Amino acid sequence: MRVVEVGAADPRVADYRDLTDMQWRQRMEPAQGLFLAEGEKVIQRALQAGYRPRSVLLTSRWLAGLSPALQDHDIEILLADEATLRSIVGFRLHRGALAAFERRAHPPISDVLDSARRLVVLENLVDHTNVGLVFRTAAALGVDAILVSPSCADPYYRRSVKTSMGAVLSLPWTVADPWPATLDSLRRDGWLLAALTPSEQAVELAAFVLAEAAGSKLALLLGSEGPGLTEQAAQRCSVSLRIPVTDRVDSLNVAAAAAIACYELAQVTPPQP
Repeated sequence: MRVVEVGAADPRVADYRDLTDMQWRQRMEPAQGLFLAEGEKVIQRALQAGYRPRSVLLTSRWLAGLSPALQDHDIEILLADEATLRSIVGFRLHRGALAAFERRAHPPISDVLDSARRLVVLENLVDHTNVGLVFRTAAALGVDAILVSPSCADPYYRRSVKTSMGAVLSLPWTVADPWPATLDSLRRDGWLLAALTPSEQAVELAAFVLAEAAGSKLALLLGSEGPGLTEQAAQRCSVSLRIPVTDRVDSLNVAAAAAIACYELAQVTPPQP
């Protein structure tokens, strides 16, 4: 690695410019084949997961902690003071360190599901924070893999990677394309598709887990914040599940609902394939 001091106009900081311009970043990052990891822990986890770094931008405070993990990589460490860093990214970066990494091509669904017994499927979630939180929960509670619909928020987006604490870089996942035809393929391959919904007509989650979940390859489907699952996805599910709540609210945040559902599923151990 090579440590170089940079200013806000330096062309080497192009990967890090204008992080507040979400629409531009969402176009630019996939086109350039990169994603950003924010903070020392997430950068370390990206490196541990084998992702290839392009460069690192940080203040001097974070250099000592990251140097051991970066010293064998042929990259530039771009060193900036706090004012310069803020000018580049567009806001005060509290964790003071960013790294640009090479994206990986989405693997085939068959590779992601190899030996999997517990699957979370995200349809059209639009909030990157919720996507990241679902990944973190799924990784913590023993979910084997995640599929995301083509219109789902990008798990590689900086906020998703950050809120997942790097789980999007270690938990197997891919894009379920074509959608919703992928759900038909899952059914043919023996997956039980379960829709999570606040509907009063749905089966209570805890009762279903006790009675049905242990022997199944189970895919838990979570829909977009607000609208929930589309009709096309819901119709392909064999069962609809709900988490009982008081009349003080009409539903749970999708990430909170995912956490409860994944915890319940973790109480039963599926048989090995």
